[in-house]
Amino acid sequence: MIGLERGVVRLAPYTTAWERLFAEEKARLQAAVGDYILDIQHVGSTSIPGMVAKPIIDIAIAVRSYEEAFICVEPIERLGYEYKGEFGIPRRRFFIKGHPRTAYHVHMNELGSRDWENQILFRDYLIQHPEAAQEYAALKAELALKFPNDREAYTNEKGPLIERVLRLARSEREAQQEVAR
Repeated sequence: MIGLERGVVRLAPYTTAWERLFAEEKARLQAAVGDYILDIQHVGSTSIPGMVAKPIIDIAIAVRSYEEAFICVEPIERLGYEYKGEFGIPRRRFFIKGHPRTAYHVHMNELGSRDWENQILFRDYLIQHPEAAQEYAALKAELALKFPNDREAYTNEKGPLIERVLRLARSEREAQQEVAR
């Protein structure tokens, strides 16, 4: 089952059903706004095999421009999503779906934007580095116990580890690009 009450932090063990649910929702989003989508990716903890996660499917959609993407708001709302504006991240269009339990988050960014890049880099680094994924899972479990009803504090406390992983991911990517030259 997916979905989580707003504000609550509860982790669930990884399940391959999350991939299927992502694929189904991706198809709905493609049908609704496919002409504007440059890429669509499963991101967040539910996209990392073996990772404990809040049972909410995070979907990243890349578009050409933030301004042009406004045309996508109404068709996505017709799929049952609630549009939340930037929701704390400049030039992101953010949507949630599920009531009373949030089941999906859609993060719509310009292709190549910092937020888009961070989501992909973080996911890929954790998939490729099991020791980093284990460290992240342990922190999430600790914070879920500490902040079971404070999702904002849970998220904020993960910040330093996430930033460290992103620095490592960028360094690794730069080294790989240098070798490829």
